Amino acid sequence: MSTATSPFLDRVGAVGGDGVDAPVAAHYGSFNLEQRTLAGGDGFVDLSHRDVFRVTGPDRLAWLHSLTTQHLEALPPRTPTQALVLSPQGHVEHHFHGVDDGEETFLAHTEPGAGAALVRWLDRMRFMMRVEVSLAEELAVTWRPTGGGTFDVVPRDQLEAYAAAAGPACGLWAYEALRIERGEARFGVDTDHRTIPNEAGWIGSAVHLDKGCYRGQETVARVHTLGRPPRRLTLLHLDGSENRLPTAGADVLHGDKVVGFVGSSARHHELGPIALAMLKRNVPVDAPLSVEGMPAGQEVVVDPEVGLHVRPRLR
Repeated sequence: MSTATSPFLDRVGAVGGDGVDAPVAAHYGSFNLEQRTLAGGDGFVDLSHRDVFRVTGPDRLAWLHSLTTQHLEALPPRTPTQALVLSPQGHVEHHFHGVDDGEETFLAHTEPGAGAALVRWLDRMRFMMRVEVSLAEELAVTWRPTGGGTFDVVPRDQLEAYAAAAGPACGLWAYEALRIERGEARFGVDTDHRTIPNEAGWIGSAVHLDKGCYRGQETVARVHTLGRPPRRLTLLHLDGSENRLPTAGADVLHGDKVVGFVGSSARHHELGPIALAMLKRNVPVDAPLSVEGMPAGQEVVVDPEVGLHVRPRLR
């Protein structure tokens, strides 16, 4: 995770986040207004705590294609994509977003604190390929709601100039609320060490089913062909009578039985308190649940039979 301080934390009303999100603003005084701004297609979000890395060299796309879940060898220039690195058993070990410039560099970003381990692993896999991999600490990530969501990677010393052209700054809480509404899993928060792509709704977005062999592919293909993944990501609508959100990692209960865990949560400006949870596949989709004493209703994100993301993109 970058140790650079975000210039936006000095803005009036800025309040820093928690944990790995502490380096960026959670909000600037009104997270509900900031959500509405983003939902209306305006503004930007500071994600400069995300780790940025670059892959250079003539073999970069073919090499990344062979290592990841995404079809990258013919990736058109300036086309955003996302990909996973899996274990031999098909468990998700890394998730990143990236874009290629069509000339010499694939530029990507991943979760705060995850970049160094990913770069080390990629570097060990170079063998005789003409590629170089390195962290890019001089670059920072932002997000805009245009086109269903656009990540920008800009030099850190140009963040203020970027902000002047991008519209009002909106905090991470607003960004997270809209992400949860869309049913998009956040690696390491909504997933754990056992998560396979079919459970988290990454088939079709971060996983391309029509490509050659990669590590962990057998698990992905088998579950996709046979259906019925062991678990499924779901959207929880939480009881809003208590002014609190559940703890990330807390047990989700069906009666007295633990049936999963809750990941990220937020207060949505229209839906109220919501969260993402990873549940056992055999939990009925209409079963009443509870998290830390709060009743919770379900809205399907990943179909329990086929393991595909079924919630439409709302933003």
